[in-house]
Amino acid sequence: MALKTQWGILGLGKIAHKFAHDLALVPSAQLTAVASSSKERAMSFAEKHQALKAYGEYTALYNDESVDVIYIAGVHTDHYAHSCAALAAGKAVFCEKPLGINAREVKEMIALAQGNNVFFMEALWSRFNPALRALKKGIDSGRLGDLRHIQASFSMDRLNDDPAGRLLNTKLGGGSLLDIGIYPIFLAYFFLGMPEEIIAKAHFNTQGTEIQTSIIFHYHQAQAQLYSSLTHPIKMDAKLFGSKGEVTIHPTWHETEKLTWLLSGAETEETHPKAGLGYVHEIEEVHFCLMENQKESSLWSHTDSLNLISLLDTVREKAGIRFPQEP
Repeated sequence: MALKTQWGILGLGKIAHKFAHDLALVPSAQLTAVASSSKERAMSFAEKHQALKAYGEYTALYNDESVDVIYIAGVHTDHYAHSCAALAAGKAVFCEKPLGINAREVKEMIALAQGNNVFFMEALWSRFNPALRALKKGIDSGRLGDLRHIQASFSMDRLNDDPAGRLLNTKLGGGSLLDIGIYPIFLAYFFLGMPEEIIAKAHFNTQGTEIQTSIIFHYHQAQAQLYSSLTHPIKMDAKLFGSKGEVTIHPTWHETEKLTWLLSGAETEETHPKAGLGYVHEIEEVHFCLMENQKESSLWSHTDSLNLISLLDTVREKAGIRFPQEP
């Protein structure tokens, strides 16, 4: 591998622009190539973010020997095909969340990565957020006592979006759950692990797209109340409650920089700044893994990704959320 990690980006939508912005802030990173189904879009993206090459199709990126790792940033339903093609070509892959639309896809992707002995990781940026990592350290040290309850929601008003677009189109894995509900579910899993029982109910629009889902994760001595929605905006904080007090994750909680601990009646506010837009930290983890010749991250492992998609699958089953391309 070169002195700089050579990146490719596949799928050049909104999140790819944010990722490329932060990639430029990492001294050990080089944006080498970008790929889109549109040559014009690829050239425009490459010019904006100073990529060395622009491809109007994907095979050229998979086969580009100068590229060390490919960031997959397309719609949910394309993650499986693009990741598998890149992994089969021997490329390290960093795929945007969720890795696939169901556990079957994710299991096959991980098996392919392991069979080809190449690095593979889910791009779940909140796992590497400095404030959430500090909170995890505090919880694990017993600062909050025994963790009893989590409240986490993610909601925004997107009902007037194009029904054929990514968020509202079931053929593209649309709905609130996979796009934003994954964050509250991640938070519960991150701090409490796998629940003993899951309760979930959803509302759907007239096209059959899930637009609002309420979830309860039930644990032996704790519960998590989780919610995702495309029907209305909210404050976007989150709270954790323990036997010694509570902690608030300030808005917007999944990319926060501030925590407020309330212990023995006294408030303590902490600030944990993030670099760039927040993607720098996951990029640095990819670089560390590649440098150490690790095929998965110890901070967000293949098992973690499998557990997360299994939780999403169970919520979907309980709430009756289906995608037309699934059997």
